[in-house]
Amino acid sequence: MSEELIPETPEQETEEIEAAEPIKQRKNGLYPGVSDELAENMKSGWADTELRGLEPIAQAEHTAARRAALSARFPGERLVIPAGNLKTRSNDTEYAFRASTEYAYLTGDQTQDGVLVLEPTGDSGHQATIYLLPRSNRENGEFWLDGQGELWVGRRHSLAEAEQLLGLPAKDVREIAAALTEATGPVRNVRGHDASIEAALTDKVTAERDEELRVHLSEARLVKDAFEIAELQKACDATARGFEDVVRSLDKAEATSERFIEGTFFLRARIEGNDIGYGSICAAGPHATTLHWVRNDGAVRSGDLLLLDAGVETNELYTADVTRTLPINGTFSPLQRTIYDAVYEAQEAGIAAVKPGATFRDFHDASQRVLAEKLVEWGLLGDLSVDKVLELGLQRRWTLHGTGHMLGMDVHDCAVARTEAYVDGILEPGVCLTVEPGLYFQADDLTVPEEYRGIGVRIEDDILVTEDGNRNLSGQLPRRADEVEAWMAQLKG
Repeated sequence: MSEELIPETPEQETEEIEAAEPIKQRKNGLYPGVSDELAENMKSGWADTELRGLEPIAQAEHTAARRAALSARFPGERLVIPAGNLKTRSNDTEYAFRASTEYAYLTGDQTQDGVLVLEPTGDSGHQATIYLLPRSNRENGEFWLDGQGELWVGRRHSLAEAEQLLGLPAKDVREIAAALTEATGPVRNVRGHDASIEAALTDKVTAERDEELRVHLSEARLVKDAFEIAELQKACDATARGFEDVVRSLDKAEATSERFIEGTFFLRARIEGNDIGYGSICAAGPHATTLHWVRNDGAVRSGDLLLLDAGVETNELYTADVTRTLPINGTFSPLQRTIYDAVYEAQEAGIAAVKPGATFRDFHDASQRVLAEKLVEWGLLGDLSVDKVLELGLQRRWTLHGTGHMLGMDVHDCAVARTEAYVDGILEPGVCLTVEPGLYFQADDLTVPEEYRGIGVRIEDDILVTEDGNRNLSGQLPRRADEVEAWMAQLKG
């Protein structure tokens, strides 16, 4: 009986890998070891499953163009962009893997441990290579003994298959750390995803230069290409169906809790996409006044409002981000409608301000002015003028957050872009952002009349800047109060 199998050097389809690690067996496993006979038996009798003649993935031409633009920005420098590794959730179980945005944006690949390397070919130009784990080895038993072997977690693509799909030369990622250790010349790395890559490059990079790369890749996503716009529309369409699912199930949520709403939307996200793009906010009653309520464990009561902020993430990792505030019983009360209409009017003003040549701040300013006007009209700010309220920011007591953000592969996309390129930037066709004003009257806010307390309203849509204005990608969901009521009545039958 052998205590463990020591891997022989795997063929890696073309080259040998040195210093292979022993396959670790689970502590307290029921089998003390592997017999030589079983090990030999497991090596043979398996069909050839290699996939041939594969077509490139749908975004291959777009990822090639993105890499070309990146190459032009950093001539003569080696660029390293890791996918990241599995993260432990508990003991020997892991969180679901989600490749780093930078890596997925440049490759279209989403597999763990992958690394994209752009090697300079001279003063200009690069050779891009993707480093991946090959098929799990059958000779040394990895495929059935290792926790990440394909009999445990599923088949992964061979390197030859990956080359066909991604349009990139593919090599064994187990070579990359040693290769980078020996690398010379200027190098930049996207940090925070792969500790082994950072260790290999520790004496070759600087924090400042690496940050420049990360910022550039964030800014590169400010303007979406045709593939990205189509994915965002797909995400919004699926999200709209998820909202319909929720309305149809509100009676079951009333019998249980906000968790039923969360689970209902999650089912749609998993059926039509990869996942939810962020933790769903399923906030009923006074929970709607908590901006990021994700506990979703409260009661759902007729007569209250439900603030549902949720988005489907597509299989290519583009997410919608949509909010609707719905009367749980299907009809707004007079005060609920008054507050809702104010937010709707603010959103209308914000959306109208989204157009080519406008500044990013314009839609925020337009929405905030409407909200300030309403708060003054309702007598909540004494005798101050709207201009004075906005100057002092006093409206923020009831509308704390900004009115929107960039949207894409991350729900808050392009987040590390320079301020001058983002919030102080100029909108152009292809930019996608959210417009999401809100009013939130906390249950313990003694500065407002009692009937306002515990009411929270937000309306959020995903807006694409076009050549002649904008397009509401999530506009298939009703927004006006009477349209919301009619839509809910139709869905409830």
